[in-house]
Amino acid sequence: MAGPGELARHWQYEELPGVDLLRARYIHKTFVRHTHEHFVIAAIADGVEVFRHRGSDVYVGPGALALVNPETSHTGRAGVPEGWRYGAVYPLPGLVAGIAAETTGIRGTPGFISAVLDDPHAAGLVHQVLRAADEGNALAADTLLRVAVTRLLRLNGGPAPRREVRSAGARTAARARAVLDDRMTEPPTLEQLAAGLGTSPFALLRAFRDVYGMPPHAWLTDARVRRARRLLDAGTTPAEAAVTVGFTDQPHLNRHFTRIVGVPPGAYQRERKNVQDPRRRPAVPSGAWQNRQLSQTYAPETETETETVTRPIPPSSGTP
Repeated sequence: MAGPGELARHWQYEELPGVDLLRARYIHKTFVRHTHEHFVIAAIADGVEVFRHRGSDVYVGPGALALVNPETSHTGRAGVPEGWRYGAVYPLPGLVAGIAAETTGIRGTPGFISAVLDDPHAAGLVHQVLRAADEGNALAADTLLRVAVTRLLRLNGGPAPRREVRSAGARTAARARAVLDDRMTEPPTLEQLAAGLGTSPFALLRAFRDVYGMPPHAWLTDARVRRARRLLDAGTTPAEAAVTVGFTDQPHLNRHFTRIVGVPPGAYQRERKNVQDPRRRPAVPSGAWQNRQLSQTYAPETETETETVTRPIPPSSGTP
């Protein structure tokens, strides 16, 4: 659950298929190391977020964006005592690839080069996508999302790095992952897993962390939460989903789900059930994210989306 002063809403808008949406304010929240099937495009409105990405801490402040490629492990926490407030969109790789093919010269699978981009205009576009979704404005939400992704790819995009399994250790890690995925509800111990693959526990641990950015037990928890999300999307109750993916009970699922997704599984599922109910008020009012300061910082709404795409994009400085 969110702590005092913390609010979060994780939802979907039926007119933006393949995109998850998040608006949140966190103060004491800590995201454990995890991955996403989606791209992460998070625009910071207030405060500072810190996340561990590829071996180092990355700081993101107001007007900047945190950008994480799919299947890339990362964490998340507050970088200042007052926490951070942000809005995020999570488009599936296929959607981003389609936009890249139509609007950029990126060859192959697209991805973000840097984990941070200091660009208030793009950050403003992300907040406008969320507001349009709140208001049920499908044309604006879809248009603004595509404009935002295009801009981000042009400023900070390139071919996604490939994770090729070449070494014997990497191949062993891939086999270990397959075993854990297959035995999610009754996983072996590290020693049993290593023995079954013909290696030692510490050698397997090192190889797994090198390839997947986290130890096997953390990867398993992340995989269980992913599978639980699919079950919740399909209408399975949180209690049933917890046992199905290998957690001992619903409180066990609640704890890990909230530490990875940002909201409890019950709140997550309610937003899925109410995705077509325009009368339902969001957990955080839309207007709170478009205050006077933000409207001055971000691009005015009178600018057309076509102008945003075709006009030359100014250079963006990096966040210290």
